[in-house]
Amino acid sequence: MSTQRTARKHVVVFRKIPDDLLERIREWHDVTLADPRRADELPRFRDALPDADGLIGSSFRLGEQELDRAARLRVISSISVGVDNYDLACLKRRGITLCHTPGVLTETTADTVFALIIAASRRLVELSNHVREGGWTRNIGEDRFGWDVHGKTLGVLGFGRIGQAVARRAALGFDMPVIFHDPFDVQVPPSLAQHAVRASFDDVLGRADIVALTLPLSDETRGLMDARAFSAMKPGAIFVNGSRGAIVREDALLAALDSGHLRAAGLDVFAVEPLPQDSPLRMHPKVTPFPHIGSATHETRRAMAELATENLLRVLDGEPAVAAYDLSKG
Repeated sequence: MSTQRTARKHVVVFRKIPDDLLERIREWHDVTLADPRRADELPRFRDALPDADGLIGSSFRLGEQELDRAARLRVISSISVGVDNYDLACLKRRGITLCHTPGVLTETTADTVFALIIAASRRLVELSNHVREGGWTRNIGEDRFGWDVHGKTLGVLGFGRIGQAVARRAALGFDMPVIFHDPFDVQVPPSLAQHAVRASFDDVLGRADIVALTLPLSDETRGLMDARAFSAMKPGAIFVNGSRGAIVREDALLAALDSGHLRAAGLDVFAVEPLPQDSPLRMHPKVTPFPHIGSATHETRRAMAELATENLLRVLDGEPAVAAYDLSKG
């Protein structure tokens, strides 16, 4: 960022960030703190929008109605890699820069996805609870056995940074053949050239013992995993979702689990979050649920906040962001 101080602008911080990063923004600009997910702070957030030159935060939907209130807005710096919370068409039309945080969360999210693969296959959460609840009074029987991960075929839907990182763990760490599908012409890195093979969407579903979903949410992927997709999966397969809940028709997933067609599911994301108490996924015996922890480590969340802060300050200073989302992709 330039060492020349720019005219002070108004920034709305709508998600908590580390104190030192908040002070860095305050050194250059006027700041309003308002978390719109809290009912008591939502009015302050809305009142601050007309004067906002920049927004920084995450996990709140900013649609056309909210953006129309922000007539001066120049940049949204999202502390996330996904951009499905933002009205991309409106941002493009208004010429507002949208920044995000790709790269810094790749390895951590891939760790989470692979943890789900192992946890769902080996029934780790279920068996841990069995011990905690006092049920382990003798050696477990076959009714509580899990299934091996090593050597199984992994299907990856979405072969961007995270999908490739999951594939690397599978192929190089667990000797798993990998097949993948991606709607874009992605390049397979040299480290995976001998291990990962491109296939059609249906071919991945039909051949994989474990299917890991790492696609971004878009109009094309919303509801992609529906009853037809689950029925196309290999009988006894395991499904893992570490991307976005809205890509999955949860009623169809439940039907596939209840019928016995799918063996298990590991889910870090859901259509509604936090997961409602009455959701059948919460206590389903074949589901291993995580509370959307894909990037939730101290190190990674810090790195995301640092990148988001740098993005924000650069754009407000008239410089290119480190990581601006390409709004032409829709």
